Amino acid sequence: MTKLKNDTFLRALLRQPTEYTPVWMMRQAGRYLPEYRRTRSRAGDFLGLCKNPDLATEATLQPLARFPLDAAILFSDILTIPDAMGLGLYFSTGEGPKFKRPLHDEKEIYDLVVPDLVHLRYVMDAVSQIRKALNNEVPLIGFAGSPFTLACYMVEGRSSSDFIRVKTMLYQRPELLHHILDVNARAVTVYLNAQIEAGAQAVMIFDSWGGALSHAAYHEFSLAYTKQIVEGLKHEHDGAKVPCIVFTKGGGLWLESIAASGCEAIGLDWTVDIGEARRRVGDKVALQGNLDPAVLFSNPDTIHAEVGKVLHSYGSGSGHVFNLGHGISQFTKPENAAAMVAAVHELSRQYHSN
Repeated sequence: MTKLKNDTFLRALLRQPTEYTPVWMMRQAGRYLPEYRRTRSRAGDFLGLCKNPDLATEATLQPLARFPLDAAILFSDILTIPDAMGLGLYFSTGEGPKFKRPLHDEKEIYDLVVPDLVHLRYVMDAVSQIRKALNNEVPLIGFAGSPFTLACYMVEGRSSSDFIRVKTMLYQRPELLHHILDVNARAVTVYLNAQIEAGAQAVMIFDSWGGALSHAAYHEFSLAYTKQIVEGLKHEHDGAKVPCIVFTKGGGLWLESIAASGCEAIGLDWTVDIGEARRRVGDKVALQGNLDPAVLFSNPDTIHAEVGKVLHSYGSGSGHVFNLGHGISQFTKPENAAAMVAAVHELSRQYHSN
């Protein structure tokens, strides 16, 4: 095992002492960067970029060339698993992801199986290639969608504002949704473990739509399956611990339950006060977040002040990874992202004892 030159992110996730608060951004490789737009143009389309390990590596490294970030995250998409299941993922310009064959028929649902990893080989190839290209400068994060979030796309066939199809199934035919979720959970576990074997040094589970559920439904149909994944993950590889982050957008009501899932860290959206979140979960987990991405539409002075508020709210000590409360917008000026990273590195040192 070769030692990382900058392991601040991993130490923070494990609540070990750090000299400053590490920072990275969800969707840090994306459309707000002109160099990414050029790479995507060369790929032909988004899915072509995801499935080309050379170009995925290029996209992953682009934000690191611009900003002194403390972690890289694999360039991919959460919907690679249902695509490998044969649902026919495609992207319509301006409309987001869609599936040609969404799960509406009972037989199709019961025929659903964990996909062979050969169909996701391109992801593992990208992970290996990115790790080599990083040259142990910073750690690499792997990721997957949560079983419920994947199910939302698989049943609705696209993004949704009301999730009427999947919620109808949840209440009318819960056994069908449970079957989808169980297959998804087993698939995500295998997928993330393969990413870890290929070189991912931390993994993140994106539960983008869990917050759309009621209290009882969240625990039964989302968190239970996320917990199943966490229990099945490799938590150590190549002599090092592999932390797991769970992020439920809109999940601020359930932080104590998420902290009990076995993950090492909870991702927070911007609606939660991070200091209050810390008081609620104690020293059970690290916290990641949680600047409102819209702050980056302002100016460097405002960004500096808002970063300071988040750091002050968390307070002194380890266990904080700075991030946005959701993905960076495609309309963000790169110089404002740079201002945020610089502010975190500058202002956070006062909260860490040397």
